[in-house]
Formats: sequence, C-alpha cells, structure tokens
Amino acid sequence: MEVKDLKIHFPTDDGLVKAVDGLSFAVDRGKTLGIVGESGSGKSVTSLGILGLHNRRNAQMSGEIWVDGKELVAADPEDVRAMRGDTMAMIFQDPLSAMHPYYRVGTQIAEAYRVHNNVSKSVARDRAIELLDLVGIPEPNKRVDAYPHQFSGGMRQRAMIAMGLSNRPEILIADEPTTALDVTIQAQILDLMRELQETLGTAIVLITHDMGVVAENADRVVVMYAGRKVEEASAKDLFEQPGHPYTKGLLGSIPDVEVAAHTRTRRARLTEIKGMVPSLAELPSGCTFAPRCGLASEECRASYPPLVQYRPGHWVACWHAEQVLGGAI
Repeated sequence: MEVKDLKIHFPTDDGLVKAVDGLSFAVDRGKTLGIVGESGSGKSVTSLGILGLHNRRNAQMSGEIWVDGKELVAADPEDVRAMRGDTMAMIFQDPLSAMHPYYRVGTQIAEAYRVHNNVSKSVARDRAIELLDLVGIPEPNKRVDAYPHQFSGGMRQRAMIAMGLSNRPEILIADEPTTALDVTIQAQILDLMRELQETLGTAIVLITHDMGVVAENADRVVVMYAGRKVEEASAKDLFEQPGHPYTKGLLGSIPDVEVAAHTRTRRARLTEIKGMVPSLAELPSGCTFAPRCGLASEECRASYPPLVQYRPGHWVACWHAEQVLGGAI
C-alpha cells in the first residue's frame, strides 16, 4: 500500500478541521508500519480514510491511496466496499462496541466471510470455527455460538482478529489493538499478529500511542502530530536517534523500568511535553509543534519546515533536526 499526500478535512461551525494534512507513507507485504502520536494527531482518521469509511458528504478527501494497484480516493465507493474486508481489513480499537451485541460471534465472522465468498451458511460457520481455533480461542466449536459479552476482553480482541483475517487480506490495519488489555494478554495478541503475518505475508499498519508496542513490532515508524507526519524512520533508527523534538518527547515519556530495578532507586521523573495538541481547526502558523517546543525560533513560528531526508530512510520535518540528531536536547 502507498499513501500519497493524503488530506482529510472536515468543515465545521468552528472552521475547517484539518484532521490529516498531506500525509504520505508506504508499507510492503509482510512488513509492519507503526503510526504513533498523541490523541488528535490523525492516526485513526487516516485508517478510516484508507478503508473508505468517511462519509463523503462530510469529509473532504484528496491525495492518493494505492492498494493492490488500485487508487481508492477517486474510486467508486462500491469498488472500495468490495475491497474492504477482503483485500484490506481492520481490527477496531474497542471490540466490544465493534461487534454487534445481539448476534453470536460466529455468525458475525461467518457474515464477513460470506460477503466475499459465495458459500453456504454451514461452510461459513465451519470457516468461523477454523478461524477461532487459529487465533487460540479454546473450544471453538462451542464458543462459535457465544455472544460478545460472554467473551473476555482478550478473547473479543482475538475474535476481531479472526474476523479481520477471514478473507486473508493483503493489508491489516490494527487501531490500538491492545488498548484496555492487561500486559499478558497484550503480549499474546501481538505474538498472534506476528505469527499470522509470517504465515499469510500480510502487511500490517499498527496504529498506537504505545511506543513500547511499536519498538517490539514495527519495521518502520511514522510519527504524526496535528495531522502531519513529522518524522519517519526504521524503528531502530527512530528509537536510537530521533530527529524531531516531539519524537524525543514521546520517547522520554517511557518509564525506564530496568534502570530503576537495577539501581534500586526511585524512578527518575519522566520528560514532559508541555502544553496540549492544538485545535485542528485553529492551527498555529509555522510549525504546529512550535508552541510546545523548547527549540522553537522565529523561523519555526514563521513557516512550516519541509520533510527532509537527513540519513538514508530517515525523514524529519524540523528546522532544528540536525541539532536534535546531534543530541543537543
């Protein structure tokens, strides 16, 4: 999949909300791209835009989204609908609200399969049982007839993954797949996604604000702030030497548990990113991160920095990127 200069704007009474403003990235088959940023940075809006889930009457979309050789932004909504759940699928953030409470889990998985395959209900039911077994649901022959509220949080998330994989999609978008799960279940879900990726060769877009999850699972990382990409690099480069003050602030907010355990001292105070994400309807002039940045200069407040490749595969949109990469802050 390749996204080029994607813009998703929403006209409101308070002004034009630029939820996504000129975003570009690509993800290859069998690879995982992490998209990180605070709430309000445009991560989930991007994922819904890729799947064609925004109401065209309310959302203004432009740019290009290429999936399997087809461009989706200008495509007929019915063509995008035919690809949704088949070529590309999504694991939603809250499986309890994403699954219909009145229908059995197996029925919902079977429906997702029958939409794209001309098979009987019994064949689709067998496929649902097979998928529940694949994602590690115990006693799938019985659980297939359970309702969502009868599943634990981790089991519902596994069922959502089963539904997303029912048609062996080429692209799987996982929007905060481990939110509200305890750390043990988080690890199991992420291990499961890796195993399925290795088996099916699926490209995964992992949307999260958890930098630890990204460090363990992503090949490349896109950092978003106020609807724009401010940095992109391999996961290794990004964590070892971030080039944007915002990325450095996100990394500084991760507790260093190992250091605290070995030194047996009180954990050092976490680095704080001061201020709040600006309103997307009233963005500041120049660099949108400038009001929160300790390096902000008049140049930062006057014009938005271009996205520049400072190292092979490492792109940063910051007037002071060289200073940040040099470890000055």
